[in-house]
Amino acid sequence: MGVKSNGIACTVLFLLGQSPIFPLCFSAANQPHNSRKLTHPTSDNRLGSSAVFQVQGNVYPLGHYTVSLNIGYPSKIFDLDIDSGSDLTWVQCDAPCQGCTKPRDQLYKPNNNVVQCSDQLCSRIHLPTSSQCSAPDEQCDYEVEYADNGVSTGVLVRDFIPLQLTNGSVILPRVVFGCGYDQKFSGPTSPPSTAGVLGLGSGKASILSQLHSLGLTRNVVGHCLSGQGGGYLFFGDDLVPSSGVIWTPMLSSSSDSEMRYSSGPAELFFNGKPSNAKGLEVIFDSGSSYTYFNSKAYQAIVDLVTNDLKGTQLTRATEDPSLPICWKGAKPFKSLRDVKSYFKPFALSFAKRKNVLLQLPPEAYLIVTKHGNVCIGILNGDEVGLEDLNIIGDISLQDKIVIYDNEKQQIGWVSSNCDRLPNVDRDFDDVFSLPYAANFDVLADS
Repeated sequence: MGVKSNGIACTVLFLLGQSPIFPLCFSAANQPHNSRKLTHPTSDNRLGSSAVFQVQGNVYPLGHYTVSLNIGYPSKIFDLDIDSGSDLTWVQCDAPCQGCTKPRDQLYKPNNNVVQCSDQLCSRIHLPTSSQCSAPDEQCDYEVEYADNGVSTGVLVRDFIPLQLTNGSVILPRVVFGCGYDQKFSGPTSPPSTAGVLGLGSGKASILSQLHSLGLTRNVVGHCLSGQGGGYLFFGDDLVPSSGVIWTPMLSSSSDSEMRYSSGPAELFFNGKPSNAKGLEVIFDSGSSYTYFNSKAYQAIVDLVTNDLKGTQLTRATEDPSLPICWKGAKPFKSLRDVKSYFKPFALSFAKRKNVLLQLPPEAYLIVTKHGNVCIGILNGDEVGLEDLNIIGDISLQDKIVIYDNEKQQIGWVSSNCDRLPNVDRDFDDVFSLPYAANFDVLADS
């Protein structure tokens, strides 16, 4: 969950049928006017195109990547962490709350659109052990529990999310998401700077799955996170390169409540040579800023890097609190360009596909801090309660198009310039400077 720099987002989704701790009083919902430029999705309206979002943020110092999502009619913009480690999208509810998110100007106010327990989507994502709806007309509450012990609690709502597709169509689907009123954050006590989380998982609660069930996009999601900051995110397969992508099978999940983009087993290599870290099941998680390995693999990484630095000018910077293991040089480093020549590349080799490698050059596991030191952005997952989970976070996913193809059950990646969109006939800036991107409402009749 990308609400803090060390956040992890492998999630278990619980939907509860209990009443919330605050009363919900709503007025009639606003309904959109018809427009020639709007396309209302129906079962016969199979557009088969993609929706693209501009990404903001970085690994350090912000610690998260976000997109701005238009919600409602008239639409309001919400900045959300992108999180491939969870399914449910949620925004902060305009209601009494505990652990509220920071941007008080980005609150969602329901309008007679709370999802009831009888709703098909609610029933599909209920776990048998947590199905506590006592009547079908009760509101469908949710609780999302993240692997870093963060929790979001709220009620499910259904509202319009206007999207412009790469084929030029503008669609106005109604999708289900969470209106969160209580948030619990692990680590730093302050709430996140975003309004909520955009869940990119493949469970039925995700917006991607809902768009796919409406026939609007392929069940494919991808992101390209720039090492310089920013990038883009897409639903659908229009931006998937036709060649050069390295694919590995996606491990199947046992239930909708445990949907993770995982692949394995994998073996860790250092400078082209195998290490003693083998049999690693790895999870691709854009909601985690850094990469995490189990204690055995982590210690192997630290030993390999530390031993390789012997005889260099780098010495341990124990006074730098940015990350657990840092080094300093004769003078402060300004960027990774100043220091990456000291470090060797890692790689993950996936056993299920021969010669399939996820390359991790120095810039995919190092940061330069504000103190001018270089630190390892690979951390010990056991220390944050991840047990044997191995998380490939944003730091290792930068400057790659990463694709989660839920239809073919495979994960792919290819090095790319994340400052420019592939497979489109417009420049990156042109796509996001359309009037729609700034204000969807101008496309609708008043």
